[in-house]
Amino acid sequence: MQHEVDQGQNNFHGDGLSSPDAYNFRVNASITLPTRRPILELPDELISQIAAGEVVERPASVVRELVDNALDAGATQITVRLQAGGVRLISVEDNGWGIHRTELPTALKRHATSKIASLGDLESVHTMGFRGEALAAICSIADVSVLTRTDSGDEPHGWLLDGRSGELQPTARGPGTTVEVRELFFATPARRKFLKTDATELAHCIEAVRRHALARPEVGFAIWHDGKLVAQWRAVAADLAGGGTLDALRQRLADVLGEDFIQQAVAVNWPADAVPGETALADGVQRLRVWGFAGVPDAARSRSDWQYAYVNGRFVRDKVIGHAARSAYEDVLHGHRQPVYALYVSLDPTRVDVNVHPTKIEVRFRDSREVHQAVRHAVDAALAAPRSSAAAAAQAVLPQGEAGASPSPSAGAWTPPERLPSTLGGAQNPLPFQRYAQPDAIGQRVSDLGALWGNSLQGATPGFDSARTSTSSLQTDGIRSEPANSPPLPTGDWPLGRAIAQLQGVYILAENAQGLVVVDMHAAHERIVYERLKQQMDNEQLASQPLLIPATFAATPTEVATAEDSGVVLAMLGLEVVPFSPRTLAVRAVPTTLAQGDPVELARSVLAELSQHDASTVVQRARNELLATMACHGAVRANRRLTLDEMNALLRQMEITERSDQCNHGRPTWRQVNMRELDALFLRGR
Repeated sequence: MQHEVDQGQNNFHGDGLSSPDAYNFRVNASITLPTRRPILELPDELISQIAAGEVVERPASVVRELVDNALDAGATQITVRLQAGGVRLISVEDNGWGIHRTELPTALKRHATSKIASLGDLESVHTMGFRGEALAAICSIADVSVLTRTDSGDEPHGWLLDGRSGELQPTARGPGTTVEVRELFFATPARRKFLKTDATELAHCIEAVRRHALARPEVGFAIWHDGKLVAQWRAVAADLAGGGTLDALRQRLADVLGEDFIQQAVAVNWPADAVPGETALADGVQRLRVWGFAGVPDAARSRSDWQYAYVNGRFVRDKVIGHAARSAYEDVLHGHRQPVYALYVSLDPTRVDVNVHPTKIEVRFRDSREVHQAVRHAVDAALAAPRSSAAAAAQAVLPQGEAGASPSPSAGAWTPPERLPSTLGGAQNPLPFQRYAQPDAIGQRVSDLGALWGNSLQGATPGFDSARTSTSSLQTDGIRSEPANSPPLPTGDWPLGRAIAQLQGVYILAENAQGLVVVDMHAAHERIVYERLKQQMDNEQLASQPLLIPATFAATPTEVATAEDSGVVLAMLGLEVVPFSPRTLAVRAVPTTLAQGDPVELARSVLAELSQHDASTVVQRARNELLATMACHGAVRANRRLTLDEMNALLRQMEITERSDQCNHGRPTWRQVNMRELDALFLRGR
């Protein structure tokens, strides 16, 4: 430091300045040093205004705090009245148990609350508020009045307290409390300059109430602005509420977020045997539970504004829950789309710290890993369950019966297996078709199906053993007629219907009860292979098949080094890639599931993924990415002509595969075009 000062002095001397005082002058000219002041206690009003800077950011902050108090008072109906976006007036009315006259003056003091009285209470908070700061902070920056009456019946009238003068007057009111906040930030006009337009502030206030409404279906909410009703959510019937069951939550979500949210969401409940919203004890400690609704991947949005997370009924912005939910969607969302969800976590209050920030929107878990795993497993299980229009209909349309029964129309008793079967065959008998077209180009024998799907269909589907689909059975005009007495396949027997054609070697066209189904065959098969690979790896059964003749290819130095360093990881993935020469690699074995794919292309893709990750942790951190890459290269390619039997086998497999609505990259695998949409294209019925 002395050297720097001396160097600086030499520079000043060079500029014609001849003393160290000139250096000090130059510093003091740019930085004004503060004068010394004595240490004093701040006045209470200034303390409250400083606290208000953290607690009250905008009118919505006041609305949130006052609604918190109303809910803690046992209110079942809350009405919020606003003027000028909440800047001129914020009034929150409730029908709770009210405040006793003797407690009113104390209610507006700093750190005065009825919700905690000891450190033990603070470590086990059961209420929305507990800090005792909000009302005092609001009083320091606005005109506040409190009108209240207890529900005990001891007093014939209510009481009105003026927050500025402290004057207490009798007045008429039913049981409950009304808190009015006028001229927000009048005492700190500089804060008003940071507020947005009235419309923007109103939107924030509505969002604050919406968050409470989603947490408490049994409470009714109404929002008025400048004398007009702008939002209202009626209380859910008591027999449905039941402490926040899925039925009550479904109804409230539909009211608040719209029917579209519910129609594109699946129920979340973990553990599966838990009753949502109910408190259960395990060894004297409240069990961790997760419930709510998670949107299907197609409902994802470009913004994260429809992500609602609650901990013990409190809306939170928590990285643990957010990351867990997002990770459950990691291989079903396309690009940077954001999932939509309303998730509710309940756990013992002693295992979560809500005293992290004055806004109480942040929490800290004692065991964040446990919460992360619970949320991820809950959402993942909900998304993996049969949920799509195809899979959900599979359970509703198909009668339940013995697993593995023939899915032919004459024997419809069939139960989708919980796990992906080892073979692709979803049909035991050939599917009858009255008439269908097949170009000569697709006349391959059924023995080639194993090469296409990565397993042997002949052993699993006896009905496919015959070569009925070969070119020898085709008529010269490309059309084959089935026997006249062969009944057509009822379109309602299978959610994805029956295949009728292939379009441009890319899409499968199928007919079901709703109309036309269009399937991207590569994307669909990619998901099927991907789920099979994940299952095999989970079961440590990712078998490897040696190649009769190793496939060699010219490799870059990076690829050679990666292959040498990642032999163990490659073996876990079912691959054996070894150096053949300093610039050549040889693929000696590939996963059995992908045995019919291009081994060189597969090896290059996996090595590229491995080079971007630490090989020692790649299986844990990037397992799914690697398997997705392998599945992509192992799936059937575009322009591969399929027989109708192959197309139907793919459709049946989609109906029993987890997450079959999206490929590994989050793109849709199929779309439904109903008859109404088709009729509209041709102006039928007009």
